[in-house]
Amino acid sequence: MAQPVRLAVAGVGLIGARHVERIAAGSDTRLAGIVDPVPAAQRVADRYGVPRYETLAELFDRGRPDGVVLATPNQAHVVGGLECLAAGVPVLVEKPLADTVEGAERLVAAADEAGVPLLTGHHRTYSGIMAAARRVVADGLLGRLVAVAGTTLFRKPADYFDAGDGWRRRPGGGPVLLNLVHDVNNLQSLAGEVVRVQATTSNAARGFPVEDTAAAVLTFAGGALGTLLLSDAAASVRSWEQTAGEDPSYPTHPDEDCYHLAGTAGSLSVPTMRLTTFEGEPSWWAPFVASVVDVERPDPLANQVSHFAQVIRGRAAPLCSGRAGLRSLRVVDAVRESARTGSPVDIPPDLEQETSS
Repeated sequence: MAQPVRLAVAGVGLIGARHVERIAAGSDTRLAGIVDPVPAAQRVADRYGVPRYETLAELFDRGRPDGVVLATPNQAHVVGGLECLAAGVPVLVEKPLADTVEGAERLVAAADEAGVPLLTGHHRTYSGIMAAARRVVADGLLGRLVAVAGTTLFRKPADYFDAGDGWRRRPGGGPVLLNLVHDVNNLQSLAGEVVRVQATTSNAARGFPVEDTAAAVLTFAGGALGTLLLSDAAASVRSWEQTAGEDPSYPTHPDEDCYHLAGTAGSLSVPTMRLTTFEGEPSWWAPFVASVVDVERPDPLANQVSHFAQVIRGRAAPLCSGRAGLRSLRVVDAVRESARTGSPVDIPPDLEQETSS
């Protein structure tokens, strides 16, 4: 029987604490320690009976783990990720991979050079819903994809914007950077790389310096076109968290969808997984055959931790690599740039082969 993989968590805020829970509960993982300079983090360490380190350097010197989950603030991802890779320690970096495209490129290059696994923490990749949707597309049930529609519509409460010094009211704190990257990653995993973006944003609902609403037209490498509609000021439930039912923190609306994939032979709505196809020649005069795709619904965060352990053991390739995180960040950056200039932004296809990153 293989020994559990020893994982440390750097940063035990909201998402870091959830990683700690999954690692401690995993059958193939063991919590090796936490890294957080905030004294209050000692309570988390004491609860799980593990040491607390103030820095990654201290962790590597005194309690070197098999891997690190990096759940620090976004602006610290590059420095922390580079430190892990330089030490030869596999690292799963919470989304977004970095706070800039340039920083993400540095991380991917460092992982490639070191030959050390780098994963991006887009936990929805490990959703049973997304796995089933990817199978439907890969099995050709939809034919050739021609159109993709995504919605990320929800209403953030007023006190959400009071955190800290009010940074969520300023550029960089809006839903394009904080939320859209999840949906871009999901859609790219289903429809392929986005190679062109035309976008616009608005702050009319709240009047803050940062956007509250955005709309983007996406061109995928395979020729499909897509739309993404985003707002954190919309009294709507058409977002992943409110439809997928994977996070008990959110009320769930199981009959609503947030993505729709349309191909030449059929269409799929996600996450209800309603599939419509034709028995014969596709035509708008012919009746559809409607069904619902069966889905297993394990905890995506627990799946992600288990997968990370398998990557560390050399038994699996990263499902959501550093390069995948970089690709999603490039699209989000293109949305911002297109909204700023009013012009389309082309994103060159990533022709590099996937490596350990």
